[in-house]
Amino acid sequence: MHKTLLDSLKKRYATKLFDNSKKISPQDLETILESLRLTPTAFGLQLMKVVVVENKDLRKQLLPYSFNQNQIVDASHLLVLCREEKFDDRHIDNYIQNLCDCRNQKFSDLEGFKSMLLNYKVNLTTHEIENWMTNQVYLSLGNLLTSCALLNIDTCPMEGFIPQKYNEILNLSKIGLSSVLVVPIGYSSENDKYKMLKKVRKHKNDFVIVK
Repeated sequence: MHKTLLDSLKKRYATKLFDNSKKISPQDLETILESLRLTPTAFGLQLMKVVVVENKDLRKQLLPYSFNQNQIVDASHLLVLCREEKFDDRHIDNYIQNLCDCRNQKFSDLEGFKSMLLNYKVNLTTHEIENWMTNQVYLSLGNLLTSCALLNIDTCPMEGFIPQKYNEILNLSKIGLSSVLVVPIGYSSENDKYKMLKKVRKHKNDFVIVK
């Protein structure tokens, strides 16, 4: 087994108290954002974006709508993982064009793939599309947490916030986005009592089923 990976994951925990004097280096932040960009998504469509909130005054505005969890303000950076508000033909056209540009293909060569994506979309209800896009954001969360753990950067994934207020304060609707998850990232405080607790997980025999 890969010792570095497993040791990093064993150390990872949902940080409750960040050291607000410590900042993530620009290089590490770029690595984290790139790991998010490289996350696998359905068909490769990437119907999501990440909003990086560095401004402390802005984060203080978000605090009451995060159930006053101070990690929002104290962490080095606040990442807001968002999905597209809507999935329309424009997303498919842009994706096909990006494929063509990256792989030096003609748009006409991908008409069959485009038709398949259009048929997939048309057969889903609005509710199903929203759930599907939200699930893609959760895929990126796993990548984010693992990447941060390997970089010895602490995290606290949060569902405990009011998305509508985040959308409003960060003007997300104006750019066609809706917030799904909030992840403060940075370095834990030595005063965080949860830091040294032993990680509790099911025994492997209760978790892995081999057939």
